Amino acid sequence: QVQLVESGGGLVQPGGSLRLSCAASGFAFRSSLMSWYRQAPEKEREFVAHISPSGANTPYSNSVKGRFTISRDDAQSTLFLQMNYLAPEDTAVYYCKTILGGVDYWGKGTLVTVSS
Repeated sequence: QVQLVESGGGLVQPGGSLRLSCAASGFAFRSSLMSWYRQAPEKEREFVAHISPSGANTPYSNSVKGRFTISRDDAQSTLFLQMNYLAPEDTAVYYCKTILGGVDYWGKGTLVTVSS
């Protein structure tokens, strides 16, 4: 079955960096559009970035543009999110997502806390 498992979250100081990973299985990863979303405490889940199957199309939300980079390793069926210049407002649970046959599939998320 479809599985998405995020990792790499943790506690980081403002200005620091983290790299999130999402290990995918159970579907054709290399032909799937993959996305990162996040949900801060008491807020709605929001789009962060997505990457097309070719990797050529990578739109970002305005709040992370220029600081975060999404990428993928099709050989390893893994999605990444490199996060630089982190700020307290980036504190959230980060989720990866794909859509297959019109159905959304989500991982369980990984918590990123930005605090001094």
